[in-house]
Amino acid sequence: MRSLQTPTTPRLRTVSAVKTSAEPDRAQASHGWDPRSLAGDPHADVEKAARVHAMFEAIARRYDLNNRLHSFGRDVAWRRLAVRAADIDAASTVLDVACGTGDLAAELNAAGAREVVGVDFSQAMLDLAIAKSARRRGGGTLEYRRADAMSLPFDDGSFDAVTIAFGLRNIADPPRALREFRRVLKPGGRLVVLEFSEPRFAPIRWANRLYTEHIMPVTATIVAADRSGAYRYLPRSVRTFPDPLALSGWISAAGFGEISRQSLTFGVCTIHRAVAG
Repeated sequence: MRSLQTPTTPRLRTVSAVKTSAEPDRAQASHGWDPRSLAGDPHADVEKAARVHAMFEAIARRYDLNNRLHSFGRDVAWRRLAVRAADIDAASTVLDVACGTGDLAAELNAAGAREVVGVDFSQAMLDLAIAKSARRRGGGTLEYRRADAMSLPFDDGSFDAVTIAFGLRNIADPPRALREFRRVLKPGGRLVVLEFSEPRFAPIRWANRLYTEHIMPVTATIVAADRSGAYRYLPRSVRTFPDPLALSGWISAAGFGEISRQSLTFGVCTIHRAVAG
């Protein structure tokens, strides 16, 4: 990772990475999720990468609006807690994976990190992140790249922290991605994974499922004018993804220690923090 001087205002640029074998072929990515593909486990779908890519290209324009509306604004607080867990200082270089429209990367930049690099494989999401960057208030470098989370275009030991918010579940092979996160982290570097989970208390879990599986898919689909099935995939992908304890096991197997978990908003999402061994 190159050394950069800290400018007085964020320096912004985007780089289109070379397509890797794990990245969906655009010719195959014209479809999203349908009832048949969601009947089973979407994480086992051989076309998961292409479907996920298609859905994010489709919903990018209204993605932020749907996040604010359907989390009742809590997504902003969740991301700020993730930034706090990353333990950022003025010397920190941070990689934000599956950065989407750049909300978490912008918060990391505002927290004073020397350099923040956001990567995503959806160009539509990256285009919005870059457009929003003009409003950001941090003084360090903020950069966006198109890249594959399972084959990151960075040298070993390049970053002090790696973050990912609501994105690990969408990667075709999450354990492989976690190993990549460990590779690009410096020894002692911090990993912060913010991911949806299911509340443990049965009445709250019932209410959450009623909302996420029956109400939100209808209203979010209308707001996004979506035909990709993104908001049907969302609750199904959460319900079939490993629970926080099992996810901690994946993180440990990837070479991390000092693993801790913080449950947020009655358990609808969880922050996982770990340190590269």
